[in-house]
Amino acid sequence: MDTRQSGPPRVDEDELHALVDGRLTAAQTADLRHRLESDPQAQATASAWMAQRDALKRTFAAPAIDTLPAPLLAAANRAQALRSSAEQWTRWAGMAASVVMAFGLGWVASIEYTARFNAPSPVQQFMRQAAFAHVVYQPEVRHPVEVTAQQQDHLVQWLSKRLGHPLKVPDLRSKGFELLGGRLLPGENGARAQFMYQNGAGQRLTLYLGAVKDGEKAKVDTRETAFRFFDDGPVPGFYWVDQGFGCAITAPLPRGELLEIAKAAYQQVDW
Repeated sequence: MDTRQSGPPRVDEDELHALVDGRLTAAQTADLRHRLESDPQAQATASAWMAQRDALKRTFAAPAIDTLPAPLLAAANRAQALRSSAEQWTRWAGMAASVVMAFGLGWVASIEYTARFNAPSPVQQFMRQAAFAHVVYQPEVRHPVEVTAQQQDHLVQWLSKRLGHPLKVPDLRSKGFELLGGRLLPGENGARAQFMYQNGAGQRLTLYLGAVKDGEKAKVDTRETAFRFFDDGPVPGFYWVDQGFGCAITAPLPRGELLEIAKAAYQQVDW
């Protein structure tokens, strides 16, 4: 009796795995699919594995940019903007170091000079932190502040205690801005405070306060009370420092309008 199998050979699991994984050539794939027509059980197994593969791909695929929730996409854009600013400042610092070396200074003097030149002053650091804090919290819809203006007395007492400095919240309604509230933030020299205001058009402005101390190598007079304009960051602002304590007003407003608001705040924030 002839026991040899007639028709195409049966398909084994190794061949099915190779088909599902895409490891076969076009000719091998065509031949295997032809053989699967005679093996319904193997064909059903291959179809089930392919469906499972496709489901896993859909589950773990990275979402398209246009499918991301708007708040997440906005946060990603802000993070990218901050990262780009930091990279730009790093490139500027590197260029400055190259200039120092080109002038043939001794390696000891060059290292000391480069460190002084590259490192931002305490006041520059303070203003940059104020600008970054503004862009981080200004877009918040549900939680722009930790404590609202309805609890202003508690807010001022709490932040004054944490900063170790008596605070006053300027009334900027004459400039069209209502106080929303404030929050506690970390800083280079301890805690910082941020008060947020909003006008009738929904535009926001922040007042950032905290200690500004001279470093060992910083040649900055932190008793300076003159207004200074700052636009080396994601949002412009005016700042002043009085007896080692800094204040910064930041908002994407024209320089003249921002200066008038800063003057109004300064007249009320006298320690």
